[in-house]
Amino acid sequence: MLADFESRFNHRPAGIWSAPGRVNLIGEHTDYNEGFVFPFAIDRRTVVALGLREDRIIRVASSFAAEAIEISLDELIPENLAGWSAYPLGVAWALGRFGADLGTVPGFEAFIDSDVPIGAGLSSSAAIESAVAVALNDVWGLGLDRSTLAQVGRLAENRAVGAPTGIMDQSASLLGKADGGVFLDCRSLESDVIPLGFDAARLDVLIIDTRVSHAHATGGYASRRASCEAGAAALGVSALRELGVDDLPRAAELLDDETFRRVRHIVTENQRVLDTVQTLREHGPTRIAELLDASHVSMRDDFEISIPELDLAVETARGAGALGARMTGGGFGGAAIALTPRDLVPDVEAAVAAAFAERGFRAPVMFVVHAADGARREQ
Repeated sequence: MLADFESRFNHRPAGIWSAPGRVNLIGEHTDYNEGFVFPFAIDRRTVVALGLREDRIIRVASSFAAEAIEISLDELIPENLAGWSAYPLGVAWALGRFGADLGTVPGFEAFIDSDVPIGAGLSSSAAIESAVAVALNDVWGLGLDRSTLAQVGRLAENRAVGAPTGIMDQSASLLGKADGGVFLDCRSLESDVIPLGFDAARLDVLIIDTRVSHAHATGGYASRRASCEAGAAALGVSALRELGVDDLPRAAELLDDETFRRVRHIVTENQRVLDTVQTLREHGPTRIAELLDASHVSMRDDFEISIPELDLAVETARGAGALGARMTGGGFGGAAIALTPRDLVPDVEAAVAAAFAERGFRAPVMFVVHAADGARREQ
């Protein structure tokens, strides 16, 4: 990273910071409904080398784009941002909404590298946002806490990128701990790190990346959010978080079938998050498999965000020995996770690869991830 930064900008950076991608163990599309989520940070990270300038120019470059992007702080508004640079530049803009005086802070240069897969549902975007947020928080001397930086990242994603996502991804990237999941209340933003116990139980989380990319700024993600908002309005609540399973019969009477199924997924998924946390605390990780399976069925049938490749990955992994499996992320592509006994990971990988080949699908990319620490300064 030092060499990359120096070759682009001809001086040494002030420091190097990193932030991880995340896997959402359970709790899909519940975050923007002010519900509960339970992700964990993973040992795939985005790294940013960043140094201050003496003027008001921002320049950002990366290992995944040929050209550096340059903009003045005086022109830093969402309408002027586009492409991959909207993520880091959007964070700089959003910090101005949370206390940074963009009229006086100096410009900066940043070089970004990452081994978080793009489009796999592992939140490569939040990893960029969180790494840049902690870096600018340090060099601009802002003193913002991690919960506030998560809100900065969400604002950047919503306004600068145009993706109507919630706060889960940034929270996981900023708050994660090794062998721990981040149990987050997306209404109060209260969080608790829950021990996962995967290592002690000799369990691995296998990522099955279908290599079918998705884009949150367009299409199905936005329509699902609109359905949830419509359902909440029809049921007289400010957010679906306020409904419980006992409210579903009334919802079925008031809503059309599609909107009801969208609402049912959110309500039951919130309950599955609570049940997963309780099960981990009381019984350990081997007992959460049924909840993972039920989550996938709900996303497939009620929320309709799965695709044939994800369904095949989940079904095949379960048949080959995984305890539980589900698609993870926003859907319409991306990855599935399979909670698998460590000794059976090679068997699951072989079975999934063979099943994809038999169906004529593009070969998936598979790898194990571990729960890791959140964003930090590296040097």
